[in-house]
Amino acid sequence: CSRTRLGERARVAFQAGRTLKESFRLSQLEAVVRMVEEHECDFVDALRKDLHKVRELMLVKNEAFHATNNLKKWMQPQYVERNLSTSLDDCVVISEPLGVVFIMGTWCSPIQMCLGPLVGAIAAGNCAIISPSECTPHTSELLHRLLPFYLDNECFHVIIVSTNDLPEVVDLKYDHVFFTGNREEGRRIAQAAARTFTPVTLILGGKNPCYVDQHCDIATTAQRVAWARFHNAGQSLVAPDYVLCHRDVKVRLVQALKCCLVQFYGSDPRESCSLGRMVNLEIFNRTRDMLWRSGKVAVGGQAVEAEKYIAPTILTEVAESDPIMQQDIFGPILPILTVNSVDEAIAFINKQEKPLCVYAYSSNSKVISRLMSETSSGSFCSNDSVLQSLMVALPFGGVGASGVGSYHGHYSFDTFSHRKSCLLRSTRFECVTYLRYPPYEDRNLSLMTWASTLSQKSQGWCQIL
Repeated sequence: CSRTRLGERARVAFQAGRTLKESFRLSQLEAVVRMVEEHECDFVDALRKDLHKVRELMLVKNEAFHATNNLKKWMQPQYVERNLSTSLDDCVVISEPLGVVFIMGTWCSPIQMCLGPLVGAIAAGNCAIISPSECTPHTSELLHRLLPFYLDNECFHVIIVSTNDLPEVVDLKYDHVFFTGNREEGRRIAQAAARTFTPVTLILGGKNPCYVDQHCDIATTAQRVAWARFHNAGQSLVAPDYVLCHRDVKVRLVQALKCCLVQFYGSDPRESCSLGRMVNLEIFNRTRDMLWRSGKVAVGGQAVEAEKYIAPTILTEVAESDPIMQQDIFGPILPILTVNSVDEAIAFINKQEKPLCVYAYSSNSKVISRLMSETSSGSFCSNDSVLQSLMVALPFGGVGASGVGSYHGHYSFDTFSHRKSCLLRSTRFECVTYLRYPPYEDRNLSLMTWASTLSQKSQGWCQIL
């Protein structure tokens, strides 16, 4: 009942036109930045309690600053290039807000994936209900407590619901649903949204491949792959999920990765302040069981249930049929498979569902070009990892099984907007347009046929008629 009431309050506020003015949207964007800055320590503490995680606040501020600086331009009507048929008319595309949108954040990036999309929803002029993950209770409670002190109390609300209840919430009928999480949950959200014809954006996890070519800087490659895989204890939608390593450099790569782990987390990673913990025992047990039933441990492998700790682990001799290759990995585990060529790597990637990200490390531009053009994924990055998902100027989203739709910067604005086509005409030139009216006599049809032949040379005559 309370969820329904919050949705109704937001709907009334939207229908009253509360969110339409640029000044209102700017004030709410500034309030998001102010909330993050004034309570930075609280957010850092909540992330530490939930995930033993370092900060992710700068990403939210970057989104808000970018939207603030570009909002006036985004809101302006876009005029379409005129042709002969519209030389005296106006063809314009107007971005209008969708209404009341529902944003569900994932537990692995609880602040970024709630407030980041919220920035786009605010910029586009929507009201929003956001739902942080129940798996990160400290962060969710903080958002629930702080948001009413900063954002408009009628337009923006926080609700905390269990994963099992999300389809029921979606049934309440929103104008758009934005979801980040795993594929199983995404499928249930999409099915619930389809019952009310609600459009969705789904950013879904998957197995992101990382190809390491024999021609690459092994030391730098190892550092960048290790950072991306083991950050936040591997709990990320965009981290490399497994490495397809050219057979010639496997031994060197594994050794370099071992050195990186010592450099990053010390000789005993359990004592490191820079290594996260599993978000809950369910994820811990699932990850540990996959680890113990897959490949051969080259380094790491330790697990302490009382601390939800799993050591950064590199697996070798991994088979495609191993459990670690059959499920998404939300943990600090990096399986390494070997291939004999770039062709074999591309074939392996294309056998799987389309991933959210594909990564390729090589000093050979032709190899990079082939991986980029001959595989399909939500995003691609060469000689680095994760960064393509953080840039406000690039859209980020999935394709196929890794999701639908995208966000970041102007792409978030478009996601939460309806681009309405408008043709503004007068009643002049009826002496020409009368030919479209019945009765369709031979003379009229002959003139229309002649006009259609002209349209091949001079665009627009058919539209006039």
